[in-house]
Amino acid sequence: MDAGQDTATAGVDTEVAVVGGGPVGTLLARELALLGIGVTVLEQLAEPNGISKASTLHARTAQALDRRGLLEAVQPGRHVASRAVRGPVGFHFGALFDLDLSQVVEEGPVIVGSPQAWAQEVFARDAARLGARVVPGAELVGLEEHADHVSLRVRSPKGAERTLTARWVVGADGARSAVRKLSGIRFLGAGPTVAALMGEVRLLDPAAAPGGWQRTPRGWTLLWTNPYGLSRVCTYDFRGPHQDRHSPVTVEELRGEVERIAGRPVPMDSPAWISRFSDASLQAELYRKGRVLLAGDAAHVHFPAGGQGVNLGLQDALNLGWKLAAEIRGWAPAGLLDTYQSERHPVAAAVLHNVRAQVALMDPDPRTDALRELFSELMHFDEVNAHLSAMITGTAVTYGVGARRADPLAGRLVASLPLKTPDGPTTLAELLHGGRPLLLDLAGHLGLRTLAAPWADRVDVVTATAASDAWGTGAMLLRPDGYAVWSALGEDKDAEELRLALTRWFGRPAQPRAE
Repeated sequence: MDAGQDTATAGVDTEVAVVGGGPVGTLLARELALLGIGVTVLEQLAEPNGISKASTLHARTAQALDRRGLLEAVQPGRHVASRAVRGPVGFHFGALFDLDLSQVVEEGPVIVGSPQAWAQEVFARDAARLGARVVPGAELVGLEEHADHVSLRVRSPKGAERTLTARWVVGADGARSAVRKLSGIRFLGAGPTVAALMGEVRLLDPAAAPGGWQRTPRGWTLLWTNPYGLSRVCTYDFRGPHQDRHSPVTVEELRGEVERIAGRPVPMDSPAWISRFSDASLQAELYRKGRVLLAGDAAHVHFPAGGQGVNLGLQDALNLGWKLAAEIRGWAPAGLLDTYQSERHPVAAAVLHNVRAQVALMDPDPRTDALRELFSELMHFDEVNAHLSAMITGTAVTYGVGARRADPLAGRLVASLPLKTPDGPTTLAELLHGGRPLLLDLAGHLGLRTLAAPWADRVDVVTATAASDAWGTGAMLLRPDGYAVWSALGEDKDAEELRLALTRWFGRPAQPRAE
């Protein structure tokens, strides 16, 4: 039996097996371990490769990580994360750099620089501290679901196979997910039309290289030049997809593609890594099939426009973790785990939609020039800027939480504000670090606190005063991911609505023990 697991795992090796030790899988493992769930992460690589294809965390992800106390940790070299928006933050849509993301961000940093490999290490280390076990060199080659568990056949780098059993399995193993394929979940959507390359190489004349984003009638080059080491080089070829998506890429191919698009030689050598990708836009038909669930790129893939992919995956993990833990602990109300798909599938579908629009805008054919110019003009209208910026940052995400009346906070991530509690000053984000639901009483509602007392085994109740009345309520009930499911409106029905929300999201109260 794995360290950190209790008697609930009797008869299986682990309560949850997370397949894939990238940032999504390790964050999910941390979420589960935080709540006392036995979790084992199976990672195919024998050791981390240190590659960071993604490095941008947008505002909603930063806010979500702040609610777990992880925001500072995921920023290399940063000890204090910026809590305020300081001036415009330019960004692009379809490589048109006319957005100001700061206009839609009310809390915390607008963008956080966090290389994927660094964030993965942070999450894995903290998951292990909380009791999770990470198993490197474990390739999933077989999966069989039973009535009360799943059997996983795992192969080592030397070819030895063994079987591991788990109550639940989560595939966080990327676009080519073995979990998705072995469980028979269909990957639906549009196939590739663009052939793209990405790698890190040494530029022999970095000062003369076409730096930044460059569009020609033959495609795009993206070069982040580093005169002292390796430079990131990307190419986008709109003539059609790769003939062989899985064939190895050589530095000669990358060099030739940059030269073809740029129209002149760009000398390079010493590749650290080079990979192929495309604009395929695919989404899993099901995020849950029995005891198997999917998260991150295993559930959705798209062209990397705007750095939205890793953000989607990390928010998948934070949405799923507490729900799966509730199911395992036995207090989840009927249908709670299925809200993972009903909430996250539409969010990913919307991202795939905006990414396809961006790819269309990036078509290098000169016939697209007028469209790009017009779109660039439109992006300077406040309403258009706000609409597109909310897409990119994730701040537009809300969930239908079943509120029976108009509630301005229900379904929304509640902004973190300073609070004073009997235990001292804190913030709303800090009250959620433990990953538990929260009833926050801001007006001394003894009756509401008494009503919530039977849920004390799973819902924290905190009395506090806020530094401002920005929330416009005297009490609110939050899910562990920070989204509100109820707020007091000062009506006679507040207690009834609170009881309904507690039951709908956090199950029936625990039965009192007989003396």
